[in-house]
This record gives sequence, structure tokens and C-alpha cells, in this order.
Amino acid sequence: MSLKLPTAPNAGLFKQGYQSYSATDGAIIRNIEAVREISKIVETSMGPSGRNKIIVNKLGKTFITNDAATMINELEIVHPAVKILIMASKQQEFEMGDNTNFVIILAGELLNIAEKLLTLGLNVSEIISGYKLANNYALEQLDNLVINKVEDFTDSKELYKIIKSVVSSKQLGLESIISKLIIQAVQLILNPKNPRSFNVDSIRVVKIMGSSLSNSEVIKGMVFPREPEGSIKTIKERSKVVVFSCPIEVSSTETKSTVLLHNAKEMLEFSQGEEQQLDQMCKEISDSGVKVIIAGASVSELALHYFNKYKILVLKVPSKFDVRRICQVCGATPLPRLGAPMVDEMGEIDYIETREIGGDRVTIFKQIDSISRTATIILRGATQNNLDDVERCIDDGVNAIKGLIKNTNLVPGAGATEIELVKLINKYGESTPGLSQLAIKNYAKCFEIIPKILAETSGLNSTEILSKLYSIHSLDDNSGLNIGINIEDGDALINVDDEVIYDLAECKKHAINLATEAAITILSIDQIIMAKRAGGPVMPTKPTAQNWDQDD
Repeated sequence: MSLKLPTAPNAGLFKQGYQSYSATDGAIIRNIEAVREISKIVETSMGPSGRNKIIVNKLGKTFITNDAATMINELEIVHPAVKILIMASKQQEFEMGDNTNFVIILAGELLNIAEKLLTLGLNVSEIISGYKLANNYALEQLDNLVINKVEDFTDSKELYKIIKSVVSSKQLGLESIISKLIIQAVQLILNPKNPRSFNVDSIRVVKIMGSSLSNSEVIKGMVFPREPEGSIKTIKERSKVVVFSCPIEVSSTETKSTVLLHNAKEMLEFSQGEEQQLDQMCKEISDSGVKVIIAGASVSELALHYFNKYKILVLKVPSKFDVRRICQVCGATPLPRLGAPMVDEMGEIDYIETREIGGDRVTIFKQIDSISRTATIILRGATQNNLDDVERCIDDGVNAIKGLIKNTNLVPGAGATEIELVKLINKYGESTPGLSQLAIKNYAKCFEIIPKILAETSGLNSTEILSKLYSIHSLDDNSGLNIGINIEDGDALINVDDEVIYDLAECKKHAINLATEAAITILSIDQIIMAKRAGGPVMPTKPTAQNWDQDD
């Protein structure tokens, strides 16, 4: 009689290689610990005094930045629970373009508090119920905390209200220069009669190393970091433009064949046929009134010779996104065929100039009289990393305008809104019966993390700052609503109206809502089942040393 050995429960349920973690194994606590790690990475980079991180991605490219969106894009996160939080943060970036770090930090703090509540004996469902109630109440109260609005999109001072705080959080001390560039670019493309037609992609950034940021400028139109292909470099009058998305060369057949030539005369006649065909095509294009050709693909040397003969400027644009934008600027239609364009397929440009900026030759397409839907910011700087960081800062500032068009309400910045929410949600928690009260009050405590980080990264005593903020915000007449943290002098708080430090109400709402939803989703997970990754073993990038003194 054979002895049957006992097997593990559900041993035959999954294919070999599966891993399963349940609530009894501490899956919830493990998820919270993983989220805490990513939250710690991001939180020290928040605010005007936030620290930079050096990230080297899998391709070996180095990033030096304090932008949370760039960090999470370059970090390869594998933990499934943390991926949920990353998805929420990316959604915030996609919707509003800013406050991605706010989502990660607030969600991390919500889960830290939830861990403490779990150890006290609260059920997950009770915590989730309290968080949902508190989240809905916080979103309602944000409308009551509005202290300013942007009334006129054409007024530089009005736009400066929101752009200053966004830029200051990334490039403290340079906010006046960068904000001026963003406002100039926005006003060039924003239609006051229909501000909702504003498109973030209509503002481009061209980075040219050398000089300093103060020498940056805004061009109405487009700037390409390359010069035209032929001998014609500049056109100073309004000219017709045609855009070809196909290669500009003599078309070749798909079949291969052999041609037998008996003498030199036959050889000359054979090549002359191709030349005449190309000459005729270039002449037709010139006769249609075209003075500028944008090539989205290759241009043959022979075609370039004939374009020079007919005084046509040829610019090669290899990026399909830039081809699409130049079509918007000129009002042209990209043609997939060679030949003379129709009248409605051609665009127009006022002025084309080839200029040398910092040792680089650039081609500038300017629209003077007509309304252009594209503006280009030419950035100057000493290092590539610095230019990349300023570009990210400009991207956040432009996205702030996109959020502003949705809702023009502004709430106080510098941690004032968060402290006010702590006070209001605490009052709401006291009036709520049951165990949900404990979850609501702890939800309120999570908002302390924002002013606390702002104080700590600025080298201030966070305990003293928080006590001062609480004392002035506890007044019943709401006179302390616009009082926030002074990052330069911890002994004195600041009035956000005087310093023009505002946050966009709509952006704050999105961030709070996404952070709460991500935290609730992660809390409700009680089991993780992971399949074995497909493919063979991952080969090491570098051979490991066999001995302590062996060279790597």
C-alpha cells in the first residue's frame, strides 16, 4: 500500500511559477510599505526649495530634476500596487499638467494613516467609508476657499497670478523671466473670443546652449534647429508654401531590370530623360507660385539643384509632429504626391530667416500679419540639464493656462489651503456619528504633510510653522485664510495676496480626488496573484566579478 503525501491547498489551481499573497500574509501592509517608498522619493522634491534627483534610465540617459512626472516616467516600477498610484499621478499630469507630486504624497500619507488605523482595530471597509465621506466634503469646501479669480486672459498681470506660483515651485528666483516668456507665448496663440480653443501643443520650445536665460525670446511662428538645404536661405516677402510628406526624387519602380547600353550617347540620353522629368516637375511647382518647400522626407541632390535654379527655398523637417505644426502655421496641406499643388493645398508665410544663435544655425518661420496658432520659445542656457529643467517648468506653466480655462477660481497657496482643509474636515468629522468619525479626522490630518514638507525642505522648523498656521487659521472670521508659509523667513508668515501665491482650484480638486481614489483602491486589495513572467532569464548587463580584486 503506497503512502500518499499531503499536498499544499490549491496546489493544482495555478500553473507552476505563480505567486500569491493574501491578507493573512500581510498583503495590505506590504502594499502600504511599497507606496511609502515611492512617496519618500518624491516628497523631498516638492516645493520651491525641493531637492533634485539624479535618475539614470535603462538607456543610460541621465536626468537631473525635481519634476515628479519625469521621475515616475523614467523609473521602472514593477510593484502592482504602486503602479495603481503611478497611473493616478499620470492621469493628473494628462488632465491638468501639474501637481503630480501632490497626488503621490497625499496618497502615501493616506495609506500611512490607514496602516495606523488598521493596527487600532478598524476594518478596511470603515476606513474606506470615512475616506469617501471626507473626500466629498473636501471637494465641496474648496469652492468656499476661493479668494481670487482670473478675469481677463489678455491681461499679463491676471495670467501672472497663476503662472508665478507654478514656475516658482520649479525654478525659484527665475519666476519673473520664465513667467514673462510663457505669458508672451500664450497671448500670441490665445483667442480671447474663444479661449477654450487653446492648445498646449501650439507652444514649442527650442533649446540652444550658450548665453543665459535672460537672452531667451518668443517667436510668433516656428523655429527649426537646422538651416535650409539649398542655397536660398532667406525670404523677406509673403510667399506660398507647399509641404511634401513623400521623398522628393525620381520615383523608382518596384521591379528590378537590366538596361544594356552600347555607347556613351545612349548613356547620356538615358540620364537626360530622368533629369528632364525632374526639371519639368520643379518648373511646374515654381510656375504655381511656390517659393518655399517643406520636405517631410529625403530630397535628392538633383532635385535640390533644380530648386536652386528656380530660386525655391527647401527645408527638410524629419519630424512628422513638426510637419503637422508647420501646416498649422502656414495653413498648408501635406501632399503625399509630387507635382504642382492645387491652390487650396498651398499655405502662406510672411518671413523666413536663417539666423545663427549660439553657434547653431536655425531657420525662423514668422507670421506677422495673420493670426498664427503656434509660438516658439527659444531657450538659452549654460548646460543641457538646466535647459531640460526649464523646459519642464515652461510645460507646467503652459498647462496651468489649460486648467485655468476650465475654471478661473484660485485658492491660497503656500500651504494655506491645506491647513484650512484640516480645520474644516475636523469639524465635519466631529459631527459624523460612528467609527467613520475616526477615519474622517485622520483624513484631515493627512493634509498637514504639504505645509510640513514645504517647511522642512526650506530648512525651517516644521513644528513651529504648523503651530503658527493652526493658531491663525483657527480664527472664526476666516481672516487667516490667506496666510501661508514664508519659506525665506520662518519667524514671519506671509499674506498670499501680497506675494501673489495662488493655486488653481480645479487642479487641487483633481489631485485630491485622484489621490483618495488611488489610496482607497490600494486599501481594498486583500490578495495579489502574480504569474511567472514570460520569456527566458534576464541576462546581466555586466559580468559579475569572480573575486574581490578582479576588474569589473
